[in-house]
Amino acid sequence: MSAPFPRQAPDEPGAVLLSAKNLSVRFGGVLAVNNVSFDVKRGEVFTLIGPNGAGKTTVFNLISRIYTPTAGSIEFAGQVLTDQPPHRIASLGIARTFQNIELFEHATVLHNLLIGRHTHSRSGIWSEMLFTGKVRRAELAAREKVERIIELLDLQHHRDAMVAGLPYGVRKVVEMARALCTEPRLLLLDEPSSGLNVEETDDMAFWIQDIRHELGITVLMVEHDMSLVSKVSDRVLAMNQGEVLTTGTPREVQNDPGVIEAYLGSVEDVASLRREAGL
Repeated sequence: MSAPFPRQAPDEPGAVLLSAKNLSVRFGGVLAVNNVSFDVKRGEVFTLIGPNGAGKTTVFNLISRIYTPTAGSIEFAGQVLTDQPPHRIASLGIARTFQNIELFEHATVLHNLLIGRHTHSRSGIWSEMLFTGKVRRAELAAREKVERIIELLDLQHHRDAMVAGLPYGVRKVVEMARALCTEPRLLLLDEPSSGLNVEETDDMAFWIQDIRHELGITVLMVEHDMSLVSKVSDRVLAMNQGEVLTTGTPREVQNDPGVIEAYLGSVEDVASLRREAGL
C-alpha cells in the first residue's frame, strides 16, 4: 500500500520540532499552568500524563491557540506560535483531535475527511462556482489523498456511512483520520483511548505506531491509559496541578515517587493499599 502522502523527510537526530518555554496561563485567580517547559523531537511520540485537572488539555489549547499564555512562549519549526492567529495553526502543520469527538455527525465519513483537506485549497470563490479544470484536478487529488487515509486506517467499510450511525470507537478513528488529511507535521491526540474498550485501545496503539513509522508524523498525546502510554511513547511528561513533576521514559515516569503520590497518594497511602491488596 502506498503512503497517503509523502513521508515526512527525515531530520537530524534529536532535532526539536515543538518547544514550550516557561508556559503559564491564568484564568482569573486560577493558575491553570505554571512555568511548564518541554521539547518535542521530530518523529517521536511524546505524551502528557497526570490526574484530572493537571493542566494537560490546557497545554494543548495553548498550542492550538485556543488560549493565549499569560507568560512563556511556544515555537514550532522555528516559528513563534503565539504570533499566529488560531486559524493559521492547521496550515502551519499542526492537527488535533479532541477528547470529546468533534465531527459533522450528519455527513458521511468521506465528507468529514474531505473537510480535512480544506487547508490545502488554493482556489478562489469564482473558480469554485464555475468548477474550472484547476478545481476539478484539485478535487480529484484531494479525494485520492482521503481514500489512502481511509485505506491506512481500515475505514473502507464505513466510507459512505453517516457518522451519527457509527460506533463510538470508529468515530474516534474517523476524527484521527480527518486530522491526518491535513497532512500535519505534528499531530495532537487528546485522550485517544477515552471511551474505548481494551481491543479498541490496542487498535489505537497500532494506528499511532503506523502514523509515526509509515508517515513520519510527530505525535504529542494526552492520555490516561498507561498501557497505551507505555506501548507507544518515547518520552512522557507528568503534570500535577499545572506544574511539571518529571520527564523521562514511560518506565522512569511511572516509577517516580512524585508521580505515584499524585495518582495514588502519599507513600504511606500506597503502602496501605498494597497491604490491603495482599501485595
